[in-house]
Amino acid sequence: MALKLHVPTLDSPEAAEDIKDTILTHEPDAKVEIDLEQKTVTVEAKASEETFKQAITATGHEVSGY
Repeated sequence: MALKLHVPTLDSPEAAEDIKDTILTHEPDAKVEIDLEQKTVTVEAKASEETFKQAITATGHEVSGY
């Protein structure tokens, strides 16, 4: 099941790449899709939602609910 997270501070392709790289460091087999316009990160992997929230927060971004 895919996990969709809203990242309101996602504002550039560089930030998107940084988030993707960080997630893949924690979960190399993850499928990561980032939508800059919608400011969402969709992850399909075995790790928990909390793991990905922490990874995104570690890059200096916020994760919020809808």
